[in-house]
Amino acid sequence: MNQITVVVGTQWGDEGKGKLTDYLAKDVQYVVRFQGGNNAGHTVVVDDKTYKLSLIPSGVISPDTISVIGNGVVIDPNVLLKEITSLQTQNIYPKLLISQRAHVIMPYHIAMDEALNGYQDNLAAESTKRGIAPVFADKMYRHGIRMGDLLDKEIFREKLVKSYDFNVSIIRNVFHATFERDLESIYQEYLGLGEKLSLYIHDTEVELYQAYKLGQKILFEGAQGMSLDPDHGIYPHTTSSNNVAGYCEVGSGVGLNCEKRIVGIVKAYVSRVGNSPFVSELGGEKAKTLRDKGQEYGTITGRPRRVGWLDLVQVRQAVRVSGINEIAITKLDVLAGLEELQICVAYKINGKIVKETPANLNEIRSAEPVYQNFPGWGEMTESTKDRIKERGFTELQKTMQDYIKFIENEIKCPIKIISFGPKRNETIIR
Repeated sequence: MNQITVVVGTQWGDEGKGKLTDYLAKDVQYVVRFQGGNNAGHTVVVDDKTYKLSLIPSGVISPDTISVIGNGVVIDPNVLLKEITSLQTQNIYPKLLISQRAHVIMPYHIAMDEALNGYQDNLAAESTKRGIAPVFADKMYRHGIRMGDLLDKEIFREKLVKSYDFNVSIIRNVFHATFERDLESIYQEYLGLGEKLSLYIHDTEVELYQAYKLGQKILFEGAQGMSLDPDHGIYPHTTSSNNVAGYCEVGSGVGLNCEKRIVGIVKAYVSRVGNSPFVSELGGEKAKTLRDKGQEYGTITGRPRRVGWLDLVQVRQAVRVSGINEIAITKLDVLAGLEELQICVAYKINGKIVKETPANLNEIRSAEPVYQNFPGWGEMTESTKDRIKERGFTELQKTMQDYIKFIENEIKCPIKIISFGPKRNETIIR
């Protein structure tokens, strides 16, 4: 295994990054979350126990692994404390380090998010209303509050006065919405939250740099997926932090001048929470069947996800932009039992066949899918899965093998990891 591994999503998130991170974490010393916030959830199933995580890296289930929340993550301290407590009740005591430079989501950010989402109408990404975009905006306005600030009463008050006044003025005077919390109550609450989390707050950048220099193995876990990246995704229907592989260095504070193993996670079909064009989207009974079978409901929000056939235009872009050198394909078991499958190989836009994602919003809105049809494969029983675990790729049904080989050929990237169920051991290396 390479010293540095980066796991990223190639679609709209929900591809199974949590499961793969957990699967790989046993072989590394550190697992680092480098962007996003508690708007992204990862589900990990180990020994029939299900763990739902939103901020702590999925590698936390491995007892010898140190989990790091990097500076590129935005943190709601209340959510983080609840997550730590939830793990502790399941006898998992996180070896957790939080970057002192990670920004803090404040109550007014959540109120601002709610107001902003209504204002944006058709250009909205259908926010989770957890304050993600406003806290990133404050970061760029340069009056954001960082985790380390919660440990310094004077600096925290100085920043809070400016951030509170700025945000609350906009909420009340621009959006004409209400915000009832007073500054002093927020100040006291968040000082208390900082005290509770002080054990975990560190200079994680130095820790990771030293670990890297000592040759220790580090796994970087991305949140969301390619099409939600604010620079390269379907803007403005995106998230607020860069989730391409290159951001792992920015979001962790460690310059990694080395060859990396970059694993792109591809779900065998596509799902999406929120608004945006969705070229290969399914509707009706087919969508309901796929959604229910794949449990396509948001880990954090519980919202039903939109679903559709695998879109290789999307994956092709992810491979190119993130420099992905291997693919892990997930949820092949969800497609089992369908008589016919389709893969979107290109878009038809204004009469032209296009194989790369257009930047123009009108073009992606008008795009039609160009499909390749495939025969499906039969249901996967427990005995079938056991044989696959024992004998590997050759034990997969031929139609499934053909499906995988076709994807490899189209995107010019090898599929080396194959997942055919939610459990940790329902995975093979090819």
